[in-house]
Amino acid sequence: MVIMKPPKRLQSLIEEGLIDTVVRQLMSGKEALVFVVRCGEDTRCAKVYKEATQRSFRQAVDYTENRKVKNTRQARAMAKGTRFGREAQEAAWQSAEVDALYRLAGAGVRVPKPYNFHDGVLLMELVTDEHGDAAPRLNDVAFTAEQARMHHATLLTEVVRMLSAGVVHGDLSEFNILLGADGPVIIDLPQAVDAAGNNHAQRMLLRDVANLRAFFGRFAPELLQTEFGHEIWDLYQRGLLHPEVPLSGLFKRKLTAVDLGSVMREIDDSRADEAARRLRMETARP
Repeated sequence: MVIMKPPKRLQSLIEEGLIDTVVRQLMSGKEALVFVVRCGEDTRCAKVYKEATQRSFRQAVDYTENRKVKNTRQARAMAKGTRFGREAQEAAWQSAEVDALYRLAGAGVRVPKPYNFHDGVLLMELVTDEHGDAAPRLNDVAFTAEQARMHHATLLTEVVRMLSAGVVHGDLSEFNILLGADGPVIIDLPQAVDAAGNNHAQRMLLRDVANLRAFFGRFAPELLQTEFGHEIWDLYQRGLLHPEVPLSGLFKRKLTAVDLGSVMREIDDSRADEAARRLRMETARP
């Protein structure tokens, strides 16, 4: 096995004995670099966060609404947008993923098992395929109609399990779900929001489920006619949601006055999602 020279950001983890060697870089995304590392006899991955230079202010506000900062000095600095405040905001963004990962792993959600968070680096399980290689993203895999229906159902169960634990992913798509040896595994959680404490949680949940519908609907077109997102949120609001709840995909929407502001926000989100999708595809190209 060829061992690469440790990147500077990982050197402190080696010095602390948290990892032994760095094997290779696994991926480079707009928010982080991910490396395959060795920890004793185990192979894991280390997510090294970049500075958040490509996230829009509006999106950051939506995602971070109602997130608590215990340190009042940090809170004031974040509000003022000082350099210290921006650094504190970035640290809070990273911590949000760590907190969500531990919370969801504890709730039985299919996410990588977290091991440690040190000096801006998240050490976690390396998700592998049936051959023991790093698992591909859903976007890189083609499915039969039967496989698409099966994985779609599995991921809906995970969305329900997440929401039952009070969490909405907020950016769920085929680009941040890996196809592991025993099925899909959800990754990338820095934008995860508290379902009860964020006013945008419903919109984000509906968008997450719509992204799953659109992707798997390419292989199983009948999925495009389903309304699982509205059904799931309705059950959640009525206190009836739990991981074993049967879902039908049917939902009769109530006719209400149109909220123009909400409609415009959805349009803006769709445009932002498409721009992000294109960026991820460009980044993923060799």
